[in-house]
Amino acid sequence: MSKICINIAWPYANGPIHLGHVAGSLLPPDIFGRYNRLKGNEVLVVGGSDQHGTPITVTAEKEGSTPAEVADRYHRINKKAIEDMSIEYSLYSKTHGAPHIEVVSKVFTTLLEKGYLYEKETNQYYCAACQKFLPDRYVEGTCPKCGAKEVRSDQCDRCGTTFEPGDLIGARCIHCDNEPEVRLSNHFFLKLSAFSKQLMEFVGDKDYWRPNVKTFTMNWLKEGLIDRAVTRDMSWGVPVPVPGWEDKVIYVWFEAVIGYLSASIEYSKIIGDPNYWKMFWNDTETKHYYFIGKDNIPFHSIIWPAILMGAGKLNLPHDIPANEYLMFKGDKLSKSRGGAIDIPSVLSKYDVDAVRYYLSVNMPDTHDADFTWDDFRTKVNSELVSALGNYYHRCLSFTHKNFGVVPGADPGEGAKEVSDAISSTLREYEDCLSQCDFKKGIRAVMELSRFGNRYFDSVKPWALVKSDKEQCGKVMNSNLRIVKALAVMAWPFMPSSSEKIWGYLGYEEGIEKSGMETVLSEIPVGRALPEPAPVYNKVEIEVSGEDENGGEAAAEGSSFMDFKGLDLRVGRIISAEDHPDAEKLFLLKIDIGEETPRQIVAGLRAYYSKEQMVGKSIILVSNLKPAKLRGFMSQGMLLAADDEALGGTSVQLLRPSEDIPPGTKMNSGLDNSSSVIEYKDFQKVKMAVFRVPSEKIPFNEKTDLPGRGPERIALVLDGGSVVKLSDGKGCTATVDSEIMDGASIR
Repeated sequence: MSKICINIAWPYANGPIHLGHVAGSLLPPDIFGRYNRLKGNEVLVVGGSDQHGTPITVTAEKEGSTPAEVADRYHRINKKAIEDMSIEYSLYSKTHGAPHIEVVSKVFTTLLEKGYLYEKETNQYYCAACQKFLPDRYVEGTCPKCGAKEVRSDQCDRCGTTFEPGDLIGARCIHCDNEPEVRLSNHFFLKLSAFSKQLMEFVGDKDYWRPNVKTFTMNWLKEGLIDRAVTRDMSWGVPVPVPGWEDKVIYVWFEAVIGYLSASIEYSKIIGDPNYWKMFWNDTETKHYYFIGKDNIPFHSIIWPAILMGAGKLNLPHDIPANEYLMFKGDKLSKSRGGAIDIPSVLSKYDVDAVRYYLSVNMPDTHDADFTWDDFRTKVNSELVSALGNYYHRCLSFTHKNFGVVPGADPGEGAKEVSDAISSTLREYEDCLSQCDFKKGIRAVMELSRFGNRYFDSVKPWALVKSDKEQCGKVMNSNLRIVKALAVMAWPFMPSSSEKIWGYLGYEEGIEKSGMETVLSEIPVGRALPEPAPVYNKVEIEVSGEDENGGEAAAEGSSFMDFKGLDLRVGRIISAEDHPDAEKLFLLKIDIGEETPRQIVAGLRAYYSKEQMVGKSIILVSNLKPAKLRGFMSQGMLLAADDEALGGTSVQLLRPSEDIPPGTKMNSGLDNSSSVIEYKDFQKVKMAVFRVPSEKIPFNEKTDLPGRGPERIALVLDGGSVVKLSDGKGCTATVDSEIMDGASIR
C-alpha cells in the first residue's frame, strides 16, 4: 500500500466556483483520489477556500460588506457546490482561520530565523486622496507594451507582461480615480535566489511532468530567480508575526500554498491523531500531487518547493499535473471577467454524473478546451447515454427479465474474448490514471462499453433465449462481467451512477470497499438481481439566445446549415514567424489568391517547425470575423485534425489532396463568399477525418463517398449523413499521415 497526498488548488472565495474550476483543478484530483483508493492506497486530500487577497476585498467593497462576510459566504457556497459535484476531500478548509494562521506564522518565523527572509524597501503605489497604499487590483491603467486598457498594475492579461509600480501608463486609483504616486514601503522578501541550484536539481529529473509544466518551470529557472516580497500593505490577511508590522499582512501567494500543510495538520487534529500528517509530509516514500491551473505553475513548481526546502524535512512535489483553461465563447472562464457558468446553476438543470462525464472527456489537460452547450448535449446523449447507459440497461434488464439471478458462466471462447477485452482495457486504464491522463482513461472505459454493445449484438440473446436458454445465460454472464468492469472503472469519473449499477448487480458492499481487483473477478452465480432502471437520461438545452449566466445557449438545427456559412479556401503559407509574446503561437502570412496575403495567428508551434510550415498548402476558414489574438490581428483560421480525444497524440493541418491554386474553394457550390461569420458559428459545425472506405463511419448508405483517393478525408457530420470537403472536381481535404479515425477538425 502506498501513501498519496493530493493537494488541490484553493479557489478564491469571492464568487461561486464555475465549470472552469471543476475541469481545471477540482475534478482531476477527485478522479485520481478515487482511483488510488480503489487500488487500496492511503490517500489524504486537502485544500479549501483562499479567503485572503484583494479579490475578496474588492468584492466586499462592491457589496458594502466586510471581507470576512464575503469570504465565509462563498466558502459555504463553494463547499456545498464541491460536495454536490461528488468531489471528496479529507478536509476542505479555509485560510481565514486559527489553524491556518498558526501554521503560516510558524513557517514564516522558521524562514526568518534561517535567514531566508529579509527586510527591504520597495516601490509601491500610494493614493494621497485615499491615504493608503494600493494593492495591485486597486490600480488600473494602460499596458506600456501592448496598449491594452484597464489592466491591473501587476500583470497584463492580454500580453502577459508583468509590471513594477510606475510601469503602467495613466495609472489611476479605482476608488477615487486619481493618479497614485509611487512611494517606498518596507517589506519582507523571500530569498528565492538562494534556492536556484537546489530547484534546478529538483526539476531536472522530472521528465514525467507534463511538458507545459516542466518547460515553463525550466524557463523561469534559466532566466534567474528574483527575490519576491512576502508582505503587503493591507489589513485583510494573515498578520505578520513580527512586532511593529501590525499594519501589514503576509502576501496571499506566500501563505495560500502553506494551506496544504496547515490543512493536513488541521485534519490530523480533527480525527484525533495529531501526528497523522507526518506520515504524508515527513515520510519520503509518500508522493505529493498538486492539481492546479496553468496560471499557478510557478507558485507550485518553484516558490512552494523553495519554501519547503527552507523550512526543511518536508516532502517536495512529486507531480504537478497542471491543466490548461476551459474556454467559453473564445475566452477563459473567469469570475472576475464574467461569463462564468457557476456550478449551482448547472447542477440545478443537469445530473452531476453527466456534467462530470463531459468535463472528463473535454478536460483541458494539454491544451485549452472549448465548452459549448451543444457539445455538452452531443457528448452526453451520443456517448454517455447511447453507448454506456444503453449497454448497462440492455444487459441488466434482459438478464433480470429472463433469469432473475446471475446465470452460470461460459467456459468457452466467448468468455475468453470478454476476459481479454476486460484485461486489456484495465491495463490501458491503469496506465492512464496512474499518470494522471484522465481523458484517455475515460476513453478506454467508453471503448469497452462499445465492445460490450458489439458483443451483445453478436450473441443475439433475444433469439438465443428461445432456442437455448442455458447458453443464453452463459453469454449474459459474460455481459454482466463487462458491466461490472465498467462500473468499477467508471466509478472515479461517475461515482453516483456507478454505485447504482453496482447495486443492480446485487452487490451490497460499495465499489470503493470492493476494490480494483473486482474488475477481473467472477460474479457470484445465482445471486438475485434487483429490477434495474436507466441511470442516464438524455439532456436537452433550452434555446433562449442567452442563458442565465450570460452564455450562448445551444442552437438546434442542422450542422450542414452552419457549414453552408463557411467559406473554406486553399492557401499556401508564405512565411512563418514565432509570436513574440506567446510560446505556442505562429504569425503566418498566407496566400489565398487575394492581392494581399492574409495574416493568421495559429497555435501550432508544438506540432510544426517554421521550416515545415513555409510552402505548405493548407485549408482555412477565410470568412471568419478578424480578431486580435495576443496583440496581432488574425484574418481567418487554419483547419487541423486532432485525435487526442480518441486517445491519440496527433494534430495535423488539413491540406488539399492535389496541387491546386491558392484561393480555390473547398466547399464548392455554396454561395457564401461575402458573409462574415463569428467563431461561435464555426463551432457549431461538426467535422472529422475518416479513412475511406471505413466501417467506423457511422452514416447511412446514401452517403456519397469516394471509392478511391486519399486514405483519409475530411467530412462534415450532419445527422445520418456526411458532406465531403472538396473543390467539386475530385480534390478533397486530407492530412499528411496517419491519424485516428474520427479525429475532430478544429
